[in-house]
Amino acid sequence: MALKITLKPNEKMITGGAVITNGSQTSSFIIENKVPVLRQPDIINEEGANTPCRRIYLAIQLMYIDMGSRAIHYAAYWDLAQDLVKAAPSMVGFVDEISEYIQSDKYYRALKLAKKMIDYEHELLSRA
Repeated sequence: MALKITLKPNEKMITGGAVITNGSQTSSFIIENKVPVLRQPDIINEEGANTPCRRIYLAIQLMYIDMGSRAIHYAAYWDLAQDLVKAAPSMVGFVDEISEYIQSDKYYRALKLAKKMIDYEHELLSRA
């Protein structure tokens, strides 16, 4: 089944590892095969990975879009996840479920859950 994506002017997306930047007008794209796709609001760069959960999100994002280096990104994810659970045991549920998605090659679902984990992290930090 094809995926239709509409990009706003100057919006970016990653498709199959390629970064695509839209021009000055709204554009629609139809992706007809199965490739990793991330729209700009779902992309975190290295500078934006400034908390433990955001670094985990970045590792998952890289697993999703950089299939050739997936083992390297998984090792980074696992180290980050273990450190997070040691520092904040209340995160273990998130990490367990994200890890299950990763083991099942459901990277996009893992990213969606990682976003919820980032929100929870923000909530915890705002209370501290």
